[in-house]
Amino acid sequence: MKKIVVILYGPPGSGKGTQANLLADKLGLIHFDTGRYLESAVYDPTRQKEKIIKRERKFFEGGQLMTPSFVLAEVSKATKKLRKAEWGIVFSGSPRTVFEGKGLMPLLEKLYGKKNIFVFVLVVPAKDSIKRNSDRVVCKICKAPLLTKYYPSKHYKHCPVCAGPFYHRTLDSPKTIKVRLEEYRSRTEPVFKLMRKRGYRIIKIDGRPAPYKVFEHILKKNLNVKFKNPRLRRPALRRRLRQGEGFRRR
Repeated sequence: MKKIVVILYGPPGSGKGTQANLLADKLGLIHFDTGRYLESAVYDPTRQKEKIIKRERKFFEGGQLMTPSFVLAEVSKATKKLRKAEWGIVFSGSPRTVFEGKGLMPLLEKLYGKKNIFVFVLVVPAKDSIKRNSDRVVCKICKAPLLTKYYPSKHYKHCPVCAGPFYHRTLDSPKTIKVRLEEYRSRTEPVFKLMRKRGYRIIKIDGRPAPYKVFEHILKKNLNVKFKNPRLRRPALRRRLRQGEGFRRR
């Protein structure tokens, strides 16, 4: 059975994580959440004395992209592990820079084959991105974000997934969001040109509708893959893969 890679791009708040989770469920993939994976690395209590971690944590908390060489090394290592375990992957936001793209795309092509790699961009206006991020709350326990726009009450206290408490991330403040948007425009969007040069079709998707509608658009109109990975029935393997923060199966 062939394994595929789906790469989702979009500005902060475009719904990359939500769509990645939906695709992972539907197609039997692992959602590699680059942001969460790197967040777990910079907040790892066993690594707080490392100079590189101190540097990257400052970038993370300031809304800037981390050093490309650091990101590429971390993501490449995790990607090889997932391929060895015979999993397909959906990336939410990687590769984030041209440097990362030049290193990661050849690796993905070697491991999965170019014809099995699909690239999407969720298009959302800046004002919507700022609004979504400013309103975003995340569960402290399971890290699931709450779609406040569709929640029946404005007085949300407990996560509907695990009943944990919510919190606002520091990188979702209006000031930091503007920095993140500029980082996306100046450092991530140039990756699209690299992708096209390598022969990929960049599929643009309107990210403004409700998530389920965006998902249907991706799946039915653009991603003609109709299989379910039977390895999903192997709970022991799933548990092992979940031990690394950033590897998500819903």
